[in-house]
Amino acid sequence: MDILDKERLKECRLRLGITKQEAAKKIQISQPAYLRYEAGSRNPSIQIISKMAEVFSTSTDYLIGKSADPSPNRIVVEQSESPSLFFLIETCKNLNTTQLARLTAYARTLSDVTLDDER
Repeated sequence: MDILDKERLKECRLRLGITKQEAAKKIQISQPAYLRYEAGSRNPSIQIISKMAEVFSTSTDYLIGKSADPSPNRIVVEQSESPSLFFLIETCKNLNTTQLARLTAYARTLSDVTLDDER
C-alpha cells in the first residue's frame, strides 16, 4: 500500500525548481532513497514525510493524499535564520485574543502597503 502520493511529491519538487539530488539533500536523505520515494517503489517513514512537507512548504496530509490543499499547516522558523520573525512569533504566543487580532490587522495593513508600493 502506497502511503506517499508520488505525483504530489514530484509536483512539490518541481514547484521549487530543484533536482531530485537537491531535494534529497534538503530532506537529508540519500539520493537513491529519494529516487525510490518519487518512483513509488518505497514508502518513507512518517518522520521523512514530515521533513518533506517542511522542505516543500506543504502539509503531510497533502503529500499522502488526505487533502487537496497544498498549503502548509505549519511553518518552522529557526531563530538563527530569521531572528526577527522568531521574536515576533514568540511575542504573539503571549498575546490575548484582542491583542492578536489588532496585531494581525496591522500586519495586513503593512502587507497591503508593501504590495501597493511594488505595483
